[in-house]
Amino acid sequence: MAEVWFYMLEREPVDAVLPGLLARGLQRGLRLSVQSNDVEALKLLSDKLWAYEDVAFLAHGDASTPMPEKQPIYLTTAEDNPNGATFRFYIAGAEPLAMDGLSRASIMFDGNDAAALDHARALWRRFRGEGHEISYWKQDESGRWVNQAA
Repeated sequence: MAEVWFYMLEREPVDAVLPGLLARGLQRGLRLSVQSNDVEALKLLSDKLWAYEDVAFLAHGDASTPMPEKQPIYLTTAEDNPNGATFRFYIAGAEPLAMDGLSRASIMFDGNDAAALDHARALWRRFRGEGHEISYWKQDESGRWVNQAA
């Protein structure tokens, strides 16, 4: 059974927050993927990953990239998982249809958007009903992620 982490974004947009979370995952040696319903959101995220820091970038690819199975971070609008990611981030309204092979599914949503908040609440009920371990994360004043359920 996969863990499901909900990230409520109130201070910064997903493209500002997600690169740091992906960088930490790569430091831990994880295979990662990001799924979005919005192609433009993935393009913006890709740009941010290429320019992550002045001296570094976060290697990633998508279905059009040669050897997507070799990419440490895979960006997609579908359920495909050629890089064997065990940690998947869902953005721009994307949601897991199945969690086969995932250790963690992270749902990132805009806490200032009523529709996104309602969607996240519906997903929370669904995953709780399916028996997944659920966490709810929010940034504190310093920008640090804090588990609100702890």
